[in-house]
Amino acid sequence: MIHFDRVTKRYPGGFEALTEVSFKLGRGEMAFLTGHSGAGKSTLLKLIMLMERPNKGQIFVGGQNLDRFSRRQIPYFRRHVGVVFQNHQLLFDRTVFDNVALPLEIAGVAPREIGRRVRAALDKVGLLKKEKVFPITLSGGEQQRVGIARAVVNKPPVLLADEPTGNLDPELSEEIMKLFQQFNQVGVTVLIASHDLALISHMRHRVIRLDHGQLQIG
Repeated sequence: MIHFDRVTKRYPGGFEALTEVSFKLGRGEMAFLTGHSGAGKSTLLKLIMLMERPNKGQIFVGGQNLDRFSRRQIPYFRRHVGVVFQNHQLLFDRTVFDNVALPLEIAGVAPREIGRRVRAALDKVGLLKKEKVFPITLSGGEQQRVGIARAVVNKPPVLLADEPTGNLDPELSEEIMKLFQQFNQVGVTVLIASHDLALISHMRHRVIRLDHGQLQIG
């Protein structure tokens, strides 16, 4: 599902965030991306989301070469990739329902279908009863659940998360990780960047390690 083939990403000024990175993540697989701060985790996820482009190498998602996507095609590609951020990136002047509905509205989905999908997504993350409240009234864990619901409402085959438990206590972190596992169990390919090695060790999924932009084997 996700294939990096000798990918290098170099930023202006010469800083090389990723160097000759190669790996494959199979369809329906779940894996963790780990490494120290600045190891290249966020850069790798941005490359998958087409927020960045590599200087060298090729990236394939679902068999499609990302090099071949024009700027105009990127929004359509992103409908197939759900993304969860550490800081949630919610709109605090909109209700929980409206936040989750946003990707569907952008995609032009019919209002009745939006209602059905949003409520199904909120039900999966345990927030169906809070669809009418504003995010500011929610706890950090609940806000992250809203972010997850928004990421999966389009039923993407790929789900990415960048430090989704970074601001949560251990108990809430474990609950959030179990949500990702539930989506993985129904066939979604999941890649989570995290530095929480203790939590990762309990999850028993594949671990991809980065060290100063290079993939660590073993």
